[in-house]
Amino acid sequence: MQNKPVETISKYPDKPITIIVPYSVGGSTDLTARELEKTATKHLGQPLVVVNKPGGAGTIGWNELAGASPDGYTLGIVANEIVLHPLYSQTKYHYPTALEPVVQISSVSSVLAVQAKQPWQTLDDLVAYAKEHPGQLKFAHGGTGSINHVVGEMFGKTAGITIEQVPFRGGGEITAALLGGHVQIAVVGPAAIKEHVKSGTVRILAVSGEQRLNDPVLGNVPTFKEQGLDVVCTYWIGVGAPKGLPAEVKAKLAAGFKEIITSPEFKTNQEKLGLQLDYLDQQAAAAKWLEEGQKFAKVVQETGIADLIKAQKK
Repeated sequence: MQNKPVETISKYPDKPITIIVPYSVGGSTDLTARELEKTATKHLGQPLVVVNKPGGAGTIGWNELAGASPDGYTLGIVANEIVLHPLYSQTKYHYPTALEPVVQISSVSSVLAVQAKQPWQTLDDLVAYAKEHPGQLKFAHGGTGSINHVVGEMFGKTAGITIEQVPFRGGGEITAALLGGHVQIAVVGPAAIKEHVKSGTVRILAVSGEQRLNDPVLGNVPTFKEQGLDVVCTYWIGVGAPKGLPAEVKAKLAAGFKEIITSPEFKTNQEKLGLQLDYLDQQAAAAKWLEEGQKFAKVVQETGIADLIKAQKK
């Protein structure tokens, strides 16, 4: 890209920009991309075209993103899993180095959800049932090795219970599986499940952050840690690009996305989805990718989750 004509770069963008969502329609990442899409033309100068590429806990979409030309016309939603996947096994691309951040948008805890008609009113109730019925409860998550898979395995290991994991391709599918009774537990982002909590069909028993959610619907749910279980993990969402964006393109994208993300309307809409605005610029987001790689490498090795997930991926 260093040889790309300056005139071509200076006209950027002169056509719509594709943004790959590596999960199915209806989850936190998809809904966030569609929020960005609403005002993209005003702030980026061209429309964003949202393309869902679900599967492989995000790897199918991120492989396509990493293999795209670093010209600014193919971007993608990125999340914690870009640093997690290389810790389990060799991936087609080493995402932390094959991709680069454009911005971080938000961060949020995962939630542990059950159907409201189930008898478990608290996390203690659920743990007691699981101890009496080992292996009978199944938990849904967003794909083998995903952040919600890690949270579910951390919960089972810390509580001393055996629960069976069932991978899905995103929040929409996870919610459908829970409501359909195909699984008894869902570990998922709050955006995918919040409306069902409001309608009274789903109950949240725990959140995975250090703090409770700042949300009028979910703010009364205690953390795992408050309930005596050392399960702390926060999910973040950002925009990434193939490594090697020209500096001028990168600057235009960073400025445009900052305008979108820091607008009051975007913040309000993110909160309606149960997400907390947590904007970071390129430099801060890059530092976070490095920090999380080191943190998760330690967590998944010390807890044995890395070996567990490697075995499940076979």
